[in-house]
Amino acid sequence: MAADKTLERPQLQIALDTFDMPSALRPLNASISQVDVIECGTVLIIAEGLRAVREIRALYPNKTILADVRIAEAGAVISRACFEAGASWVSVVAGASMTTVEQVVKVAQEFGGEVQIELGETYDPEQAREWRRLGATQVIVHRSRDAEAAGKLTWGEDDKDRIRQLHQMGFKVTVTGGVTAKDLPFFQGVPVGVVISGRGIVKADDPLAAATELRETIGRVWPQ
Repeated sequence: MAADKTLERPQLQIALDTFDMPSALRPLNASISQVDVIECGTVLIIAEGLRAVREIRALYPNKTILADVRIAEAGAVISRACFEAGASWVSVVAGASMTTVEQVVKVAQEFGGEVQIELGETYDPEQAREWRRLGATQVIVHRSRDAEAAGKLTWGEDDKDRIRQLHQMGFKVTVTGGVTAKDLPFFQGVPVGVVISGRGIVKADDPLAAATELRETIGRVWPQ
């Protein structure tokens, strides 16, 4: 397939899902020159609280930071705490009520932030259109971490179709779930907005080299 030079180049996001701040900061500090978005992962926030967001915001005041708190309810309260801590984006689970999504979007707009919906293995297109109408701007399409570890899930043509459909609705689409540089050519010609790498960078012997390989591959797959 020929490269589509009209597509926006995806951002590279590092997912920090460690159990303490030192384990998160070592790979982050090493790879930061290649990273566009810093994800304070669910595991890290459970372990360290929103201190993780505050400290990373203090270190990197100009970077986009996702607080991956996967809001299910109490949308206004939780999202406000995240944005006050310094988050740029917050995540909401697809099963949250539309009222909760609306609450989170309202708070995000107050802070100039964005809301992303974390999809499951299936989703309802009409539900997605309603999220977009309410003001959610991003969605996450992923391979399940548990299914991936069990070797039961791979990327397929249906994933490409899903990404294209969501992009046409107006969403920035993130792909995640053990994504490696070798996976990226599969998405050539597909409107991916963000590529997430967690363990691929965080657990690498050389986090900077791992992030650089991903970024260079993104540049080849989505040339400008």
